[in-house]
Amino acid sequence: MKTLKFKLYQSKRNKHLKRSINAAGVIYNHCIALHKRYYRMWGKHLNCAKIQSHIAKLRKRKAFWQTVGSQAVQDICQRIEKAYQLFFKHHQKGVRPPGFKKVRRYKSFTLKQAGYKFLGGNRIKIGNRVYQYWNSREIEGTIKTLTIKRTTLGELFIVVVVDTVGELETKVETSRNAGFDFGLKTFLTCSNGTKIESPQFLKQSLNAIKKASRQHSKKRKGSANRERARLNLVRKYEDVVNRRSDWFWKLAHELTDKFDILCFETLNLKGMQRLWGRKTSDIAFGEFLQILEWVAKKKGKKVVFIDRWYPSSKTCSHCGHVLKDLDLNTREWRCPSCQKVNDRDENAAKNNLLVFLGINR
Repeated sequence: MKTLKFKLYQSKRNKHLKRSINAAGVIYNHCIALHKRYYRMWGKHLNCAKIQSHIAKLRKRKAFWQTVGSQAVQDICQRIEKAYQLFFKHHQKGVRPPGFKKVRRYKSFTLKQAGYKFLGGNRIKIGNRVYQYWNSREIEGTIKTLTIKRTTLGELFIVVVVDTVGELETKVETSRNAGFDFGLKTFLTCSNGTKIESPQFLKQSLNAIKKASRQHSKKRKGSANRERARLNLVRKYEDVVNRRSDWFWKLAHELTDKFDILCFETLNLKGMQRLWGRKTSDIAFGEFLQILEWVAKKKGKKVVFIDRWYPSSKTCSHCGHVLKDLDLNTREWRCPSCQKVNDRDENAAKNNLLVFLGINR
């Protein structure tokens, strides 16, 4: 499976797609209300087929709801069904049931077999209207779903999921493996001693974001000036997200070109978020690992995760001696057994690689 994203041209007719997204949001909230009411009255979960049949009858009487295709309505009901199944299965682990969403913040609707048609070039027919999009790449394979997505800036994208079973993966052998250790001060430390610093894009743009936020809060609610200030604030955040994502993709390609196997320690990202807050969000370890795994799979490389509870920082990579305690502020320590001075992050990166190779010192 492969996901392709294309931006739609700015046009007056885009208002019809935005209206359809709003209608999808109204239908979503109505389905959530039905589920809650049914469970409160009967103590049972509402069947997906029943709610689809009920919504189909209501759509005949509500013209606004008819702006959303029947396939999109089915997808909404199925996603709510999956969310409730996940809640009933894992509610003891803190999983919450789906809740209401503000219609103006509702983002998308999905079409599967019908409701759209690619007309060639950069044109696509959605419903009864033709739209143009930035055709940045060819769509190869069988199209499974098409999603119309609205961003917080009001821009529209089409997200196409394509089945590419026969796609050949690129594989370049380098015969080099490496272990890596994440850190707050140094983004990545490699087992060969290389250190990669994080640009911390949010920190760079924090003053501009604070200024834009103050300007937004001073504007009168409901005014056009407040909306312009909100869009300006959103652009500041999107700039941070885009620059960070671009850096992650380039770094992932650089690492997978150098190494065949990359070893990382499994991190408790939620725990790190609670301890260090905004700095952890700025570094965005989880997002980078998702990108790295995708790039590695594409190139035929391998990303390996070491057990979270393995004491990689407290174990000497030279002789295998394990310290009883190691404070977070200690960046270097001398092994009491072999007297080797270990850099905390580099030592952990070496141990991650040694664990994968099955070498016990």
